[in-house]
Amino acid sequence: MKKRFQIDGISCGGCITRIKKVLEGHEAIDEAKIFLNPKGVAKINMNENLSINDLQKQLDQLDGYTITEIE
Repeated sequence: MKKRFQIDGISCGGCITRIKKVLEGHEAIDEAKIFLNPKGVAKINMNENLSINDLQKQLDQLDGYTITEIE
């Protein structure tokens, strides 16, 4: 299943690389696409439905990023 999210705190391509690596480290995430334009929009392909809290826990491995779902 694919879902769209907004990740706040992204300022550069390096942020995107680090976030992508951390998110894809979760066993339930197949792929994460994160964009600078529009800034911080992410499309995440999951093989099971993760809660926003699960995704935030993954991001908490890095400092300064928060995630919310886009409907």
